[in-house]
Amino acid sequence: MDYAKVFSSAVQSLHEEKRYRVFTELERHAGHYPRATNHSGGNKPDVVVWCSNDYLCMSQSPIVTTAMKDAIDRMGAGAGGTRNISGTNHPLVELERELIDLHGKEAALVMTSGFVANEAAISTIAQFLPGCVIFSDELNHASMIAGIRHSGAEKKIFRHNDVDHLRQLLEETDPDRPKLLIFESVYSMDGDIAPLEKFCDLADEFGVLTYLDEVHAVGMYGPRGGGVAEREQVMDRIDVIQGTLAKGFGVIGGYIAASADLVDTVRSYAPGFIFTTALPPGVAAGAVASIRHLKTSDLEREQQQERAATLKRRLAEVGLPVMRSNTHIVPVLVGDPALCKQATDMLLDVHGIYIQPINYPTVPRGTERLRITPGPRHSDDLMDELVTALLAVWETLGLPLNDAAAAAE
Repeated sequence: MDYAKVFSSAVQSLHEEKRYRVFTELERHAGHYPRATNHSGGNKPDVVVWCSNDYLCMSQSPIVTTAMKDAIDRMGAGAGGTRNISGTNHPLVELERELIDLHGKEAALVMTSGFVANEAAISTIAQFLPGCVIFSDELNHASMIAGIRHSGAEKKIFRHNDVDHLRQLLEETDPDRPKLLIFESVYSMDGDIAPLEKFCDLADEFGVLTYLDEVHAVGMYGPRGGGVAEREQVMDRIDVIQGTLAKGFGVIGGYIAASADLVDTVRSYAPGFIFTTALPPGVAAGAVASIRHLKTSDLEREQQQERAATLKRRLAEVGLPVMRSNTHIVPVLVGDPALCKQATDMLLDVHGIYIQPINYPTVPRGTERLRITPGPRHSDDLMDELVTALLAVWETLGLPLNDAAAAAE
Protein backbone atom coordinates (compact mmCIF):
# COMPACT_ATOMS: atom_id res chain seq x y z
CA MET A 1 0.00 0.00 0.00
CA ASP A 2 1.19 3.50 -0.82
CA TYR A 3 0.84 5.02 2.66
CA ALA A 4 2.17 8.42 1.62
CA LYS A 5 -0.44 8.70 -1.12
CA VAL A 6 -3.27 8.07 1.35
CA PHE A 7 -2.35 11.10 3.41
CA SER A 8 -1.43 13.36 0.50
CA SER A 9 -4.82 12.57 -1.07
CA ALA A 10 -6.59 13.38 2.19
CA VAL A 11 -4.92 16.79 2.32
CA GLN A 12 -5.47 17.41 -1.40
CA SER A 13 -9.20 16.82 -1.04
CA LEU A 14 -9.36 19.61 1.53
CA HIS A 15 -7.65 21.97 -0.91
CA GLU A 16 -10.05 20.99 -3.69
CA GLU A 17 -13.06 21.64 -1.47
CA LYS A 18 -11.62 25.05 -0.51
CA ARG A 19 -11.69 24.16 3.18
CA TYR A 20 -8.03 23.53 3.93
CA ARG A 21 -7.21 25.28 7.20
CA VAL A 22 -4.14 27.47 7.63
CA PHE A 23 -2.90 28.41 11.10
CA THR A 24 -2.06 32.05 11.76
CA GLU A 25 0.87 32.41 14.14
CA LEU A 26 0.00 35.17 16.57
CA GLU A 27 1.81 36.83 19.46
CA ARG A 28 -0.77 38.57 21.61
CA HIS A 29 0.40 41.75 23.32
CA ALA A 30 -0.06 41.48 27.08
CA GLY A 31 -1.86 44.53 28.36
CA HIS A 32 -2.71 45.69 24.83
CA TYR A 33 -4.99 42.91 23.63
CA PRO A 34 -6.76 42.63 21.14
CA ARG A 35 -3.61 43.80 19.40
CA ALA A 36 -1.16 41.11 18.32
CA THR A 37 1.81 40.45 16.04
CA ASN A 38 1.25 38.17 13.06
CA HIS A 39 4.34 35.98 12.63
CA SER A 40 2.91 34.19 9.59
CA GLY A 41 4.08 36.90 7.21
CA GLY A 42 1.99 39.19 5.04
CA ASN A 43 1.72 42.93 4.64
CA LYS A 44 0.37 43.68 8.12
CA PRO A 45 2.53 42.33 10.95
CA ASP A 46 0.48 44.23 13.55
CA VAL A 47 -3.11 42.97 13.68
CA VAL A 48 -6.30 43.25 15.72
CA VAL A 49 -7.86 39.96 16.78
CA TRP A 50 -11.65 39.77 16.41
CA CYS A 51 -12.35 36.05 16.81
CA SER A 52 -10.87 34.97 20.13
CA ASN A 53 -12.71 32.77 22.63
CA ASP A 54 -11.01 34.76 25.41
CA TYR A 55 -14.36 36.49 25.57
CA LEU A 56 -13.80 38.65 28.65
CA CYS A 57 -10.04 39.14 28.14
CA MET A 58 -9.44 37.47 31.50
CA SER A 59 -6.20 35.98 30.16
CA GLN A 60 -4.88 39.55 30.19
CA SER A 61 -6.14 40.42 33.67
CA PRO A 62 -3.43 41.12 36.28
CA ILE A 63 -5.69 39.28 38.73
CA VAL A 64 -5.12 36.10 36.75
CA THR A 65 -1.54 36.56 35.58
CA THR A 66 -0.28 37.52 39.04
CA ALA A 67 -1.89 34.41 40.55
CA MET A 68 -0.24 32.25 37.90
CA LYS A 69 3.19 33.80 38.40
CA ASP A 70 2.97 33.46 42.18
CA ALA A 71 2.00 29.80 41.92
CA ILE A 72 4.87 29.05 39.53
CA ASP A 73 7.32 30.80 41.83
CA ARG A 74 6.10 28.68 44.75
CA MET A 75 5.51 25.30 43.07
CA GLY A 76 7.23 25.25 39.69
CA ALA A 77 5.85 24.88 36.18
CA GLY A 78 4.47 21.36 35.86
CA ALA A 79 2.05 19.20 37.82
CA GLY A 80 4.53 16.33 37.98
CA GLY A 81 2.10 13.52 37.23
CA THR A 82 -1.45 12.31 36.86
CA ARG A 83 -4.01 13.04 39.54
CA ASN A 84 -3.42 9.57 41.00
CA ILE A 85 0.36 9.85 40.96
CA SER A 86 1.57 13.10 42.59
CA GLY A 87 -0.37 15.47 40.32
CA THR A 88 -3.14 16.53 42.70
CA ASN A 89 -1.65 19.90 43.55
CA HIS A 90 -3.24 22.24 46.10
CA PRO A 91 -4.44 24.92 43.61
CA LEU A 92 -6.19 22.20 41.60
CA VAL A 93 -8.14 21.08 44.67
CA GLU A 94 -9.01 24.72 45.38
CA LEU A 95 -10.20 25.04 41.79
CA GLU A 96 -12.60 22.12 42.15
CA ARG A 97 -13.98 23.67 45.33
CA GLU A 98 -14.61 26.93 43.48
CA LEU A 99 -16.47 25.04 40.75
CA ILE A 100 -18.58 23.18 43.31
CA ASP A 101 -19.59 26.54 44.75
CA LEU A 102 -20.13 28.12 41.31
CA HIS A 103 -22.57 25.45 40.15
CA GLY A 104 -24.12 24.40 43.45
CA LYS A 105 -23.17 20.74 43.04
CA GLU A 106 -21.74 18.17 45.43
CA ALA A 107 -18.54 17.60 43.49
CA ALA A 108 -16.46 18.76 40.54
CA LEU A 109 -13.66 17.20 38.51
CA VAL A 110 -11.13 19.20 36.48
CA MET A 111 -9.59 17.74 33.32
CA THR A 112 -7.11 19.00 30.76
CA SER A 113 -9.63 20.41 28.26
CA GLY A 114 -13.31 20.78 27.56
CA PHE A 115 -13.01 18.16 24.81
CA VAL A 116 -11.51 15.63 27.21
CA ALA A 117 -14.14 16.41 29.84
CA ASN A 118 -17.01 15.78 27.41
CA GLU A 119 -15.53 12.68 25.83
CA ALA A 120 -14.53 11.12 29.15
CA ALA A 121 -17.67 11.99 31.10
CA ILE A 122 -20.31 11.15 28.49
CA SER A 123 -18.74 7.84 27.54
CA THR A 124 -18.27 6.77 31.16
CA ILE A 125 -21.72 7.82 32.35
CA ALA A 126 -23.47 6.01 29.50
CA GLN A 127 -21.42 2.84 30.00
CA PHE A 128 -22.70 2.57 33.57
CA LEU A 129 -26.35 2.81 32.46
CA PRO A 130 -27.22 -0.62 30.94
CA GLY A 131 -29.28 -0.19 27.78
CA CYS A 132 -28.81 3.59 27.86
CA VAL A 133 -30.26 5.70 25.06
CA ILE A 134 -28.54 9.05 24.46
CA PHE A 135 -30.62 11.92 23.12
CA SER A 136 -28.36 14.48 21.44
CA ASP A 137 -29.00 17.84 19.77
CA GLU A 138 -27.97 17.68 16.11
CA LEU A 139 -25.58 20.63 16.55
CA ASN A 140 -23.75 19.31 19.60
CA HIS A 141 -19.99 19.77 19.66
CA ALA A 142 -17.58 17.18 18.24
CA SER A 143 -16.38 16.34 21.75
CA MET A 144 -19.90 15.32 22.76
CA ILE A 145 -20.25 13.22 19.62
CA ALA A 146 -16.94 11.53 20.46
CA GLY A 147 -18.26 10.72 23.93
CA ILE A 148 -21.40 9.17 22.44
CA ARG A 149 -19.40 7.03 20.02
CA HIS A 150 -16.97 5.88 22.70
CA SER A 151 -19.85 4.92 25.00
CA GLY A 152 -21.28 2.43 22.50
CA ALA A 153 -24.78 3.47 23.57
CA GLU A 154 -27.72 3.84 21.22
CA LYS A 155 -28.21 7.46 20.15
CA LYS A 156 -31.18 9.43 18.93
CA ILE A 157 -30.55 12.82 17.35
CA PHE A 158 -33.18 15.53 17.70
CA ARG A 159 -33.49 18.63 15.55
CA HIS A 160 -31.64 21.63 16.92
CA ASN A 161 -33.36 23.04 20.02
CA ASP A 162 -36.60 21.32 18.91
CA VAL A 163 -38.57 20.47 22.06
CA ASP A 164 -41.40 18.78 20.13
CA HIS A 165 -39.02 16.51 18.23
CA LEU A 166 -37.26 15.55 21.44
CA ARG A 167 -40.62 14.72 23.03
CA GLN A 168 -41.49 12.53 20.06
CA LEU A 169 -38.23 10.58 20.37
CA LEU A 170 -38.72 10.15 24.11
CA GLU A 171 -42.26 8.88 23.62
CA GLU A 172 -40.98 6.31 21.11
CA THR A 173 -38.41 4.95 23.58
CA ASP A 174 -39.02 2.16 26.10
CA PRO A 175 -39.83 4.01 29.35
CA ASP A 176 -37.79 1.51 31.36
CA ARG A 177 -34.53 2.18 29.51
CA PRO A 178 -32.03 4.64 31.05
CA LYS A 179 -31.92 7.91 29.16
CA LEU A 180 -29.24 10.60 28.89
CA LEU A 181 -30.03 13.98 27.34
CA ILE A 182 -27.00 15.98 26.22
CA PHE A 183 -27.16 19.52 24.90
CA GLU A 184 -25.37 22.87 25.00
CA SER A 185 -26.55 26.17 26.43
CA VAL A 186 -24.86 28.53 23.93
CA TYR A 187 -24.17 27.14 20.45
CA SER A 188 -21.02 28.94 19.45
CA MET A 189 -21.38 29.05 15.66
CA ASP A 190 -24.94 30.46 15.54
CA GLY A 191 -24.97 32.19 18.91
CA ASP A 192 -28.36 30.82 19.94
CA ILE A 193 -29.45 29.40 23.29
CA ALA A 194 -31.15 26.11 24.11
CA PRO A 195 -34.58 26.09 25.82
CA LEU A 196 -33.15 24.83 29.10
CA GLU A 197 -36.33 24.96 31.19
CA LYS A 198 -38.38 23.08 28.58
CA PHE A 199 -35.69 20.42 28.28
CA CYS A 200 -35.67 20.06 32.06
CA ASP A 201 -39.46 19.69 32.05
CA LEU A 202 -39.18 16.83 29.54
CA ALA A 203 -36.41 15.25 31.57
CA ASP A 204 -38.61 15.28 34.67
CA GLU A 205 -41.56 13.86 32.76
CA PHE A 206 -39.63 11.01 31.13
CA GLY A 207 -37.05 10.26 33.84
CA VAL A 208 -34.00 11.48 31.91
CA LEU A 209 -30.50 12.28 33.20
CA THR A 210 -29.48 15.72 31.91
CA TYR A 211 -25.99 16.72 30.76
CA LEU A 212 -25.41 20.38 29.85
CA ASP A 213 -22.37 21.77 28.06
CA GLU A 214 -21.88 25.38 29.23
CA VAL A 215 -18.43 25.99 27.73
CA HIS A 216 -19.45 29.16 25.87
CA ALA A 217 -21.48 30.43 28.82
CA VAL A 218 -19.52 29.96 32.05
CA GLY A 219 -18.12 33.25 33.22
CA MET A 220 -20.35 34.96 30.65
CA TYR A 221 -23.88 34.60 31.98
CA GLY A 222 -25.58 34.48 35.34
CA PRO A 223 -25.09 36.80 38.33
CA ARG A 224 -21.92 34.91 39.35
CA GLY A 225 -20.84 33.62 35.93
CA GLY A 226 -22.37 30.17 36.44
CA GLY A 227 -23.72 30.13 32.89
CA VAL A 228 -27.13 30.21 31.24
CA ALA A 229 -28.45 27.60 33.68
CA GLU A 230 -27.67 29.98 36.53
CA ARG A 231 -29.22 32.92 34.70
CA GLU A 232 -32.41 30.94 34.07
CA GLN A 233 -32.40 29.46 37.58
CA VAL A 234 -32.33 25.80 36.50
CA MET A 235 -28.86 24.74 37.72
CA ASP A 236 -30.45 22.52 40.37
CA ARG A 237 -32.43 20.72 37.64
CA ILE A 238 -29.34 19.84 35.58
CA ASP A 239 -27.65 16.60 36.66
CA VAL A 240 -24.25 17.23 35.04
CA ILE A 241 -22.82 20.62 34.11
CA GLN A 242 -19.74 20.61 31.92
CA GLY A 243 -17.63 23.68 31.35
CA THR A 244 -14.28 25.05 30.33
CA LEU A 245 -11.68 27.29 31.88
CA ALA A 246 -10.36 28.37 28.46
CA LYS A 247 -13.00 30.84 27.29
CA GLY A 248 -14.80 33.16 29.70
CA PHE A 249 -12.27 32.37 32.44
CA GLY A 250 -9.29 32.93 30.13
CA VAL A 251 -7.01 30.02 31.08
CA ILE A 252 -7.27 26.34 30.00
CA GLY A 253 -8.90 23.14 31.16
CA GLY A 254 -12.31 21.48 31.29
CA TYR A 255 -14.50 20.13 34.07
CA ILE A 256 -17.74 18.51 35.14
CA ALA A 257 -19.85 19.32 38.21
CA ALA A 258 -22.48 16.88 39.47
CA SER A 259 -23.38 14.58 42.36
CA ALA A 260 -20.52 13.16 44.41
CA ASP A 261 -21.12 9.59 43.27
CA LEU A 262 -21.38 10.47 39.58
CA VAL A 263 -18.19 12.54 39.66
CA ASP A 264 -16.42 9.80 41.61
CA THR A 265 -17.47 7.26 38.99
CA VAL A 266 -15.95 9.36 36.20
CA ARG A 267 -12.86 10.01 38.32
CA SER A 268 -12.39 6.31 38.97
CA TYR A 269 -13.21 4.82 35.56
CA ALA A 270 -12.60 7.35 32.74
CA PRO A 271 -9.29 6.63 30.95
CA GLY A 272 -9.20 10.17 29.57
CA PHE A 273 -8.92 11.42 33.12
CA ILE A 274 -6.95 8.65 34.81
CA PHE A 275 -4.07 8.49 32.34
CA THR A 276 -3.56 12.21 31.70
CA THR A 277 -1.15 14.51 33.54
CA ALA A 278 -2.97 16.96 35.79
CA LEU A 279 -3.26 20.69 35.14
CA PRO A 280 -0.15 22.53 36.39
CA PRO A 281 -0.51 24.52 39.61
CA GLY A 282 0.04 27.85 37.84
CA VAL A 283 -2.85 27.17 35.44
CA ALA A 284 -5.10 26.04 38.28
CA ALA A 285 -4.24 29.09 40.38
CA GLY A 286 -5.02 31.40 37.47
CA ALA A 287 -8.38 29.72 36.96
CA VAL A 288 -9.19 30.04 40.67
CA ALA A 289 -8.44 33.76 40.58
CA SER A 290 -10.53 34.26 37.45
CA ILE A 291 -13.56 32.37 38.79
CA ARG A 292 -13.42 34.16 42.15
CA HIS A 293 -13.26 37.55 40.45
CA LEU A 294 -16.12 36.87 38.05
CA LYS A 295 -18.33 35.59 40.86
CA THR A 296 -18.41 39.13 42.25
CA SER A 297 -17.78 41.35 39.21
CA ASP A 298 -20.40 42.00 36.54
CA LEU A 299 -18.30 44.70 34.87
CA GLU A 300 -16.61 42.42 32.32
CA ARG A 301 -19.88 40.70 31.38
CA GLU A 302 -21.72 44.01 30.98
CA GLN A 303 -18.94 45.48 28.82
CA GLN A 304 -18.78 42.39 26.63
CA GLN A 305 -22.55 42.27 26.08
CA GLU A 306 -22.59 45.98 25.21
CA ARG A 307 -19.78 45.54 22.70
CA ALA A 308 -21.55 42.60 21.04
CA ALA A 309 -24.87 44.44 20.82
CA THR A 310 -23.18 47.55 19.44
CA LEU A 311 -21.32 45.63 16.75
CA LYS A 312 -24.45 43.76 15.65
CA ARG A 313 -26.25 47.08 15.27
CA ARG A 314 -23.33 48.72 13.43
CA LEU A 315 -23.03 45.85 10.96
CA ALA A 316 -26.77 45.71 10.32
CA GLU A 317 -26.94 49.46 9.73
CA VAL A 318 -24.58 49.18 6.75
CA GLY A 319 -26.26 46.06 5.34
CA LEU A 320 -23.67 43.44 6.27
CA PRO A 321 -25.45 40.06 6.63
CA VAL A 322 -25.34 39.53 10.39
CA MET A 323 -26.96 36.23 11.32
CA ARG A 324 -29.53 36.36 14.10
CA SER A 325 -27.92 35.80 17.50
CA ASN A 326 -29.06 36.54 21.03
CA THR A 327 -25.65 35.99 22.63
CA HIS A 328 -22.15 37.43 22.48
CA ILE A 329 -21.42 35.59 19.20
CA VAL A 330 -21.65 37.76 16.05
CA PRO A 331 -21.79 35.55 12.92
CA VAL A 332 -21.65 37.20 9.49
CA LEU A 333 -22.83 35.01 6.61
CA VAL A 334 -20.69 34.48 3.50
CA GLY A 335 -22.14 31.20 2.22
CA ASP A 336 -19.19 29.99 0.15
CA PRO A 337 -15.96 28.37 1.43
CA ALA A 338 -13.63 29.92 -1.15
CA LEU A 339 -15.07 33.41 -0.72
CA CYS A 340 -15.00 33.01 3.05
CA LYS A 341 -11.29 32.25 2.94
CA GLN A 342 -10.65 35.10 0.49
CA ALA A 343 -12.51 37.50 2.74
CA THR A 344 -10.48 36.64 5.81
CA ASP A 345 -7.23 36.70 3.83
CA MET A 346 -8.03 40.22 2.63
CA LEU A 347 -8.98 41.36 6.10
CA LEU A 348 -5.63 40.13 7.41
CA ASP A 349 -3.32 41.13 4.56
CA VAL A 350 -4.89 44.46 3.61
CA HIS A 351 -6.54 45.70 6.79
CA GLY A 352 -4.62 44.04 9.63
CA ILE A 353 -7.77 42.39 11.00
CA TYR A 354 -7.67 38.75 12.05
CA ILE A 355 -10.91 36.73 11.77
CA GLN A 356 -10.75 33.02 11.10
CA PRO A 357 -13.07 31.65 8.35
CA ILE A 358 -15.61 29.10 9.59
CA ASN A 359 -16.25 26.42 6.99
CA TYR A 360 -17.58 22.85 6.81
CA PRO A 361 -17.53 20.60 8.85
CA THR A 362 -17.70 23.15 11.69
CA VAL A 363 -20.85 24.57 10.06
CA PRO A 364 -23.10 23.10 7.32
CA ARG A 365 -22.10 23.66 3.70
CA GLY A 366 -23.60 26.83 2.32
CA THR A 367 -23.50 28.59 5.71
CA GLU A 368 -19.81 29.46 5.75
CA ARG A 369 -19.28 32.56 7.83
CA LEU A 370 -17.10 34.94 9.75
CA ARG A 371 -17.48 34.40 13.50
CA ILE A 372 -16.75 37.63 15.32
CA THR A 373 -16.41 37.84 19.10
CA PRO A 374 -16.09 41.44 20.30
CA GLY A 375 -14.75 41.83 23.81
CA PRO A 376 -14.49 44.53 26.46
CA ARG A 377 -11.29 45.89 24.92
CA HIS A 378 -12.58 46.34 21.36
CA SER A 379 -12.95 50.12 21.31
CA ASP A 380 -15.28 52.22 19.17
CA ASP A 381 -12.31 53.17 16.98
CA LEU A 382 -11.45 49.50 16.40
CA MET A 383 -15.10 48.86 15.57
CA ASP A 384 -15.06 51.69 13.03
CA GLU A 385 -12.02 50.12 11.38
CA LEU A 386 -13.68 46.70 11.30
CA VAL A 387 -16.91 47.93 9.69
CA THR A 388 -14.99 49.93 7.07
CA ALA A 389 -12.77 46.95 6.27
CA LEU A 390 -15.70 44.53 5.97
CA LEU A 391 -17.51 46.84 3.56
CA ALA A 392 -14.38 47.13 1.43
CA VAL A 393 -13.95 43.35 1.33
CA TRP A 394 -17.61 42.82 0.50
CA GLU A 395 -17.34 45.25 -2.40
CA THR A 396 -14.11 43.75 -3.74
CA LEU A 397 -15.48 40.19 -3.66
CA GLY A 398 -18.93 41.16 -4.93
CA LEU A 399 -20.66 39.75 -1.86
CA PRO A 400 -24.31 40.78 -1.39
CA LEU A 401 -25.45 43.25 1.23
CA ASN A 402 -28.81 43.32 2.97
CA ASP A 403 -31.15 46.25 2.79
CA ALA A 404 -29.54 48.33 5.51
CA ALA A 405 -32.69 50.20 6.54
CA ALA A 406 -34.72 47.03 6.94
CA ALA A 407 -31.90 45.18 8.70
CA ALA A 408 -31.46 47.94 11.24
CA GLU A 409 -35.13 47.94 12.27
